[in-house]
Amino acid sequence: MRVPLSTTIKNKKLYFLNGNYTNVAFFVTGAIPTILIFLAMFGATGCDQPDNSFTCMDDLGCIHISPQEPLNIGVLQALSGDVGPLGKEQVRGIELALAERSGNILGHPVNLQIEDTGCSSEGGANAVLKIIADPKIIGILGTTCSSAAASAAKAMSTAGLSMISGNNSAPFLTSIGGQKAPFWQKGYFRTAPNEENAGKTAAIYAFKKLNIHKAATINDGDIYSKGLTDGFEAAFIELGGEITLTASISKGDDEMEPVLTAVINSDAHLLFFPLFQPEGNHILLHTKKLAAFKNITLMSDGALLEHSFLEAVSDKAIGMYFIGPSYHKGKGVDILNNKYELKYKKPPSASYYQSSFDAANLLFQAIEDVAQHTSNGSLYIGRQAIRDALYTTKNFNGITGWLECDNFGDCAVPRFHILRMDNPKLGLKGLLNNIMFSYPEDLKEQ
Repeated sequence: MRVPLSTTIKNKKLYFLNGNYTNVAFFVTGAIPTILIFLAMFGATGCDQPDNSFTCMDDLGCIHISPQEPLNIGVLQALSGDVGPLGKEQVRGIELALAERSGNILGHPVNLQIEDTGCSSEGGANAVLKIIADPKIIGILGTTCSSAAASAAKAMSTAGLSMISGNNSAPFLTSIGGQKAPFWQKGYFRTAPNEENAGKTAAIYAFKKLNIHKAATINDGDIYSKGLTDGFEAAFIELGGEITLTASISKGDDEMEPVLTAVINSDAHLLFFPLFQPEGNHILLHTKKLAAFKNITLMSDGALLEHSFLEAVSDKAIGMYFIGPSYHKGKGVDILNNKYELKYKKPPSASYYQSSFDAANLLFQAIEDVAQHTSNGSLYIGRQAIRDALYTTKNFNGITGWLECDNFGDCAVPRFHILRMDNPKLGLKGLLNNIMFSYPEDLKEQ
């Protein structure tokens, strides 16, 4: 009898049955015998009896998995607040990847311990401690926000684990200019592209295509938004442009008139503000209250390429530009989108779940490749072996394209699009298809 795939969300235990999560109350109400049978399965297997014939030679140690014991995998995502929709898409990408394996790896059910990081360094630090407290965690999938990754990755790495994100893109997490970045940690990987060149792409488009030579930037102080504004500013100045104002707000700010007035007074002709919701929403909506912004071009980033943002701002976003990772197309993407809609009864709210799907598959494949079987049916999974398998990933056929992990943990080819909102009625799909400029392809024309 197979133990159902389970996951923990906000201290509630859910079980994965027939492709769906079911509350534990389903088992408890009028089903005490079922609970007893479920618990007996764990007690009867002699769960933690190691195979004395096996010697672990892994530098970071081995995780022993008894027959029928689940594989424990941690999930760190932002599941609350306005960034919550992005985190939930990441979780769904993981669920779809598990469904491709019928909910198990190497014949073992999978237990997902899902923790909410919010979208902050503190949230990442607190959530990862709950994950690494379990000595049988095999790996971690996450985070949503780069700021949460910076703190979570440090604790994760120290614990000898590996973590793969489908959404982090701040250059500070992996590499900058081919060199180790300030927040790099051993065992940290991502299938989202390093946005080192995203700010550069935005600057090139603004300067050469829009013929704008004065620009202002607003970040929120975290490594993601500041990394993008730093990259934009450096490239814009190198092209001959002038940065008239570098401003910073705090997460949670909703009164944007003072900083926007400063943008106007600086004589900027473009405002680049790579912010998440709700701050990005507040910036855009406040600009519509200031007449001077009729002559200032607005540009943000991929963090706002999400249904809830477009629904919140509607036609206020007309004419606005976005820099974001390239939108993947093809038969494989169409099939996965159909599976998504069949399972969740609605289309995806953002395309980033595809990178999460790839991140999960990279980890699952690594586990399958390095696990060692013993005569009593146990598995031993080396922590360093998982890292080595990920670092040596070559020609992995992901749904987002071919993946190859470098020495810094970047596994995706960096490709970016400049998009413009022309028709809100076409929704996210219409925006993603309205490509003004592509990196690196269109650089050949510069």
